[in-house]
Amino acid sequence: MDRLFSAAVTFAAFCLSMAAWGMGESPRPAAVHAAAETPEAQLVNGLLDVVHNRLDSALGRIDRLLQSNPNFRLAHLVKGDILLARTRSIATLGGGSDAPTERLEGLREEAVARVRRFRQVVTGEKLPAYLLQLDAKQKYAVVVDAERSTLYVFENRQGTPRYLADYYISIGRNGVRKAAEGDRRTPLGVYQVVASLPKEKLADFYGDGAFPINYPNEWDRRHGRKGHGIWLHGTPSDTYSRPPMASDGCIVLSNQDLRNLTARLQVGSTPVVIAERVEWVDPASLRASRKDLLSAVESWRKDWESRDMGRYLGHYSAKFSGNGLDFKQWAKQKQQVNQAKRWIKIRIGEMGAFLYPGREQLAVVDFVQDYASSNLSQRGHKRQYWLKEGSRWKIVYEGAA
Repeated sequence: MDRLFSAAVTFAAFCLSMAAWGMGESPRPAAVHAAAETPEAQLVNGLLDVVHNRLDSALGRIDRLLQSNPNFRLAHLVKGDILLARTRSIATLGGGSDAPTERLEGLREEAVARVRRFRQVVTGEKLPAYLLQLDAKQKYAVVVDAERSTLYVFENRQGTPRYLADYYISIGRNGVRKAAEGDRRTPLGVYQVVASLPKEKLADFYGDGAFPINYPNEWDRRHGRKGHGIWLHGTPSDTYSRPPMASDGCIVLSNQDLRNLTARLQVGSTPVVIAERVEWVDPASLRASRKDLLSAVESWRKDWESRDMGRYLGHYSAKFSGNGLDFKQWAKQKQQVNQAKRWIKIRIGEMGAFLYPGREQLAVVDFVQDYASSNLSQRGHKRQYWLKEGSRWKIVYEGAA
């Protein structure tokens, strides 16, 4: 048993030290309440049992995990190493396995990612910087942290997000910043769920279902990004989960987690924000950012109603493009149209507002617009991208959503 302990603790300590390195998070308790244990918690708590020389507990925990999830390959590897350590020394996870090197590396990366996730404490004290305002119809929002292999779910509480759950995910095998068809990268940006594909209409590879998102969006197309078929989907029936970077660009969850998520995904409504690493802010900062952006939107609305073209066009960036027009063409068209108006009334409702992940201060705003004038009335769903230039928000794209 001493050999078992010394060999297994090498691997467990390796995972724990890698997960804690440079992260700055407070560790969770050494174990969680049994009733709350997810498969991931069972796995990590099994490793913690090894670290604390609770070897019977570790093996029992991993056995229970495999009874309920027999296709959990990482758990099989951990159990095999612990058992093998009775007869030989094992320096790292899979050290006694004859599996292909690439597969072992993927499982090692998954182990580190899962321990790191497990150690990250999620509380209501901070929120993602991106969820400025949720429309009342957007009951939930999804935020993906690619670097931490985590998908977060937030509930809409009167326009403000509240943390509900988080899940381990896999992303593109070549990382993020998708730019071209077949580059096996996951896009970064603000998207929406646009369809629901049931298990019965899919190959087994996609697991218990799939939810396509609207990549490439307007901002992607503006920057020449190409490709298609970015989905949230499950895993094949013989696979519990995949390594952190293993997909062709999609976001992949275990089938169990996908089923939990499915009840909270609304086609045509649920926002999906994909960030390289989520920026967390306090609620007061989120409120200040929301007020700053929405004040700019309201000022734009009022200046449009005023029919003062100088003030109205002052809300548009020289970098603007929309409906195939650049800023000069847009300004000329708007001046011609508005000359024929004696009055204009604009009403905005059902608004969602999101900061775009990345270095730029970019935001996307969706809303229902009721337009009425002396010679035309119409209602439509509009999308705008606002870029902060200096201290002022300016519109760089506008079009139908």
